[in-house]
Amino acid sequence: MASLLYTAHVPEGDDLSTVPAVPAVIALHGWGAGAHDLLGLAPSLNGGKVLMLCPQGPVELNVGGGMKGYGWFPLVPGQPADPAAFEASANRLRDFLDEVTPRYSIDPRRTIIAGFSQGGVMAYELALRDPKRFAGLVALSTWFPEPLIESLPKLPEHEGFPVLVMHGTQDTMLPVERARESREALRPFGVSITYREFDMAHEIRQDALRVLLRWLDERIVQRAQHVS
Repeated sequence: MASLLYTAHVPEGDDLSTVPAVPAVIALHGWGAGAHDLLGLAPSLNGGKVLMLCPQGPVELNVGGGMKGYGWFPLVPGQPADPAAFEASANRLRDFLDEVTPRYSIDPRRTIIAGFSQGGVMAYELALRDPKRFAGLVALSTWFPEPLIESLPKLPEHEGFPVLVMHGTQDTMLPVERARESREALRPFGVSITYREFDMAHEIRQDALRVLLRWLDERIVQRAQHVS
């Protein structure tokens, strides 16, 4: 039993012997969504030849109409995350990675972690705390909070680590200024930043998806072909 519920897109049906030859994406949903929220992106990534795992946040909430949503830590507008709740969720995600890595023969050199909105905060934590576990980070419509920035060590592995940051200029939930601040906060870590803004709200539109696909191909897929 995994530490977190999750959904999975496995290429070539359930033939796990093919998985090590393809990139893997760990995708973390945003506040009020769930494990299925980002899974629909999988067929578009690398022609569907990608292992995509989408864990579900442990915080349950009522999103109306009797429907439930999930988050990674309690969210109070205008207030920082509760440190204990944030750390507990981050540790559960690390436990999840420890469990699924041998199960799906995941190779860190072929693996990226992507997060949307609140999931992006968790992705920043996991990737920058332990960059050896991933080949890149995708931060979608999210923010890099100051308490996390201050707590992260500067590591040699950060140098050149690929990071893609994308945000909508019409985002009213998380104004684009938050992404611009995140970009500047990332620079002292020495990572390789690709930053893009799009005429969109708190969402992922086709033009943003095209940039993600190109970045994945250039930074992950092509490099993975040379990994022995």
